[in-house]
Amino acid sequence: MMYNIHKMFIQSMIFFIGYLGYTQNDNTELQQLADADQRARNMSDIDWQMLNKEDSLRRLRVHELMAQGKVNTAKDHFNAGIIFQHGNDTVSSTLAVQSFKTALDLDGSLNRCWYAAAVDRDLMRKNQPQIYGTQFIQDATTNGKWKRYTIDASKVTDEERRYYSVETLAEQEEKERLMNQKTIEAFYAETQSIDQTIAEIKNQHSNGSLSAYNASEEAINNFGYTLMNKNLYEEALKVLELNTKLYPSAFNTFDSYGEILLKMNKRKAALKAYKKSLLLNPKNENAAEMIKKLTQK
Repeated sequence: MMYNIHKMFIQSMIFFIGYLGYTQNDNTELQQLADADQRARNMSDIDWQMLNKEDSLRRLRVHELMAQGKVNTAKDHFNAGIIFQHGNDTVSSTLAVQSFKTALDLDGSLNRCWYAAAVDRDLMRKNQPQIYGTQFIQDATTNGKWKRYTIDASKVTDEERRYYSVETLAEQEEKERLMNQKTIEAFYAETQSIDQTIAEIKNQHSNGSLSAYNASEEAINNFGYTLMNKNLYEEALKVLELNTKLYPSAFNTFDSYGEILLKMNKRKAALKAYKKSLLLNPKNENAAEMIKKLTQK
């Protein structure tokens, strides 16, 4: 009996010491695997057959690391979730949910949206209704139009959706509408004129819900990055600058505007844009970091 009490005391002290500040190092290999997963999905021309093979190998390696006891920290579990979520079976989707939940239990400051998406994806793979509303699919009966996957809206409140950085039910309906609009990029491809495209963005923005093209903040921002990635900096500058005028309260428009300005070596203007972004969102770590770099002598 005394031995058991002594053992419990030692265990409690170990926990207490850990609580006071001891933390394990994040697994660098897991971080590299997760980074590779995300990079592969940011490619403009994805070879899906090759990507599926690479995903399978990454999941296999994570299983090995788990068996070796090398998945321990919050970030480790978070990175494991990123990799597991791209499996095509319910075993992987369940592991993704468990990984993200464990990560958030260990560190609540991590991006909670990943957990909500993993839960919905797991339910969808099990042919059950999603509950948060993160999953959208293309409907074969309507020529491939996007629609929100079946949802049981009674399971989660909009307040909880907000907590997990998920759109409310009303916002999801609007998102579905926007997803089925034509893209600004398609208009630009047809006209090959940035000035006509700028004029069309302004026109579509003023039309609101009646617009034929998606002129949302996110859509315009994505179009700007498409141009930027093609090294069409002057065109990207016009688009991203316009976005700050159409959505002057959105911190991300100024963050993106700062990025293109910096690429064009307009450092003073970039600093001003990043400061505006940080003013709109004091939690914007990227803007804070860029301001620090731009003000260093």
